[in-house]
Amino acid sequence: MTVQEPVAEPVPLMGCPYKANPYPLYEELREAGPVHRVLFPSGVQAWLVTGYDAAHAALNDDRLGKNHERGNDSWRARASIMPEPQHSQLQVHLLHQDPPKHTRMRRFVTDAFTPRRIEELRPRFQELADALVDDLPPSGPVDLVSGFAARFPFQVLAEVIGLPRESAARFDRDWGKVVQPVGPTDPGRPRYEARLHGLQSYIAEVVAHKRAHVEDDLLSRLVVARDRHELSQEELDSMIFQLLVAGQEPVTNQITTALIALFRTPDQLTRLREDPTLLPRAVEELLRYDSAFELTTWRFFDRDSDLHGTDIPAGDSVIVSLCAANRDPRRFPDPDTLDLDRSPNPHLAFGHGIHFCPGAALARAELQTALGTLLTRLPGLQLAIADKDIEWVPAVLGRGTNSLPVDYDRRL
Repeated sequence: MTVQEPVAEPVPLMGCPYKANPYPLYEELREAGPVHRVLFPSGVQAWLVTGYDAAHAALNDDRLGKNHERGNDSWRARASIMPEPQHSQLQVHLLHQDPPKHTRMRRFVTDAFTPRRIEELRPRFQELADALVDDLPPSGPVDLVSGFAARFPFQVLAEVIGLPRESAARFDRDWGKVVQPVGPTDPGRPRYEARLHGLQSYIAEVVAHKRAHVEDDLLSRLVVARDRHELSQEELDSMIFQLLVAGQEPVTNQITTALIALFRTPDQLTRLREDPTLLPRAVEELLRYDSAFELTTWRFFDRDSDLHGTDIPAGDSVIVSLCAANRDPRRFPDPDTLDLDRSPNPHLAFGHGIHFCPGAALARAELQTALGTLLTRLPGLQLAIADKDIEWVPAVLGRGTNSLPVDYDRRL
């Protein structure tokens, strides 16, 4: 009998090989146990939850809170990377709140993302996708991130939340990188802080515009709620920050991970191109197979606690690996195979419990529209570089690519 060597901890979650393919490491960690000490590039150490059952339980564990005030001094010294006053002004959104505050804030956004409303908007999403494809060159090569994947989700988001057209045109995608940690001593810190100030000024301008032009849309409702003292200024700014960053960048990344998965399995790509009715089920499998939300944001116990047999000190950060859970063979047969017929498919790509992504219906519709449009209108769509040359985003919590050079025969 082979005795498995224990995993040396803390396990570093960093470097190009890891970002290119974290799944062998996740498999090793799952087999060794459900909870492991890990190290992030910023120097933060955290407890990582890996297997499906353990992840599902942690996502529903009401002992684990999301508010940053729960973090201990050791965590705060390295993890509170966004400087003051911006941290206090932009980091009090839904992802960092616990009930009852989370419950109160979440009710302001749920109506904008109901499945019924998203279905009503699908024709408009299709118009936006087709217009972007119309702007692509008649044939490849082209960078599909800058040409489509980075633009489509933001255009859709602007429609759904009521972002004024002139404001949408001035949004700088580079601002979205403020969620990628840059420590105080990092040479890139000045550029990081410039992004932060730029985004904060943009949010202030959007709020001023919506206050002067109240309409029947989500942004207007949030501004009115602030003026009625139902939201604080920090909550308003943070919720708009979350919408602008978390509402579009992950979809951009998910389009790239989905296309790469299909490029690597051309038989599945061909099936999907020839039978668009597979799209809803295919999107669920692509979300499971390589999720743009690789890891969740921080969670904390407010007292020393046991987590699946591991003692976790109060205030230490706990992170759930959604990607590791979604490749657990104890829940998904043959998990490393992309199977567009997989059913049921209870993946955790959107999380679970009270923090389940409120924009899940929107993301699903966007992915179905994006993939269906690209595969239908760009015959011969394929990767234009070697697989090993794909440049993965160095984000701590997410997966995606900075660019995606592709070829195609013609544009229909």
